Amino acid sequence: MKKILLVASVILPLAASCTQTERGAAIGAASGGIIGGAISNDVRGAAVGAAVGGVAGALIGRASEPGYCVYRDRYGRRYTARC
Repeated sequence: MKKILLVASVILPLAASCTQTERGAAIGAASGGIIGGAISNDVRGAAVGAAVGGVAGALIGRASEPGYCVYRDRYGRRYTARC
């Protein structure tokens, strides 16, 4: 359980620079892993919770940014613009 909290504390700050979809996936996976691990008290439950939370978070994040796509310029920098 301590490992999951450590991983979540590392992942969540990194999600600040991503798109809304990526942020939703990261936050959903971290919270799903924590909840799954707490309920089942084993690694398999944490992994299932992280997978389900990641997918659900990505779907929710994607729904909150309709009409935007992520592009890369010729220098490799990412930016979002209308599709």
